[in-house]
Amino acid sequence: MEELAEEAGITVRTLRFYRERGLIPPPRREGRIAWYDAHHLARLRTIAALLERGHTLSGIADLASAFDSGRDVGEVLGLDEPTEETPVRLTPEDLADYFEGEVTPENLVAALDLGYLATDGDEIVHISRRLLDVSSALVKEGVPLSAVLAAGREVRGHAEALASLFVGLLRSHATEGDAGRLRPLAKSVVEAELSMAMDRLLRDS
Repeated sequence: MEELAEEAGITVRTLRFYRERGLIPPPRREGRIAWYDAHHLARLRTIAALLERGHTLSGIADLASAFDSGRDVGEVLGLDEPTEETPVRLTPEDLADYFEGEVTPENLVAALDLGYLATDGDEIVHISRRLLDVSSALVKEGVPLSAVLAAGREVRGHAEALASLFVGLLRSHATEGDAGRLRPLAKSVVEAELSMAMDRLLRDS
């Protein structure tokens, strides 16, 4: 414990306090010996970074609980499945920088539940660089992250329905194996229809 506290730049008393508050996971025990590892050190450094950004210990404890209960990256991404999206690895500090002041336990739980975020050891993985950048841009424009996530959940439902429609269409009428090759055509139809729908709504408002 003394070595871990020294490496993290804190006192043993502070380390005990963090452990009692659930800010760090319990050590691995062998008899009376408690073993701390690199995971604990990384968590302590994350706590220090979040404190510097103005987070409270209570808020950090809630965030830590949400991280620890998050789904593993393999479960969310399906590591053997093809995808056009590029996952992004983030530290908790990186995430706080992307969504300054908006990384609350409630928003974190919502993002984990949506599958936007997954955990991989001490790192967080966002499933899509494009979604991460767009979400961050919307928040910077003044849209609350909670509203962005709520919209994302609604869009997910519509996207699933559209994907089902086009996959069924291609499988019914295209040559076997061509569904993947013709995928960009379906995306172009959706993009064009969305663009025209927004034109109509903006014109009529």
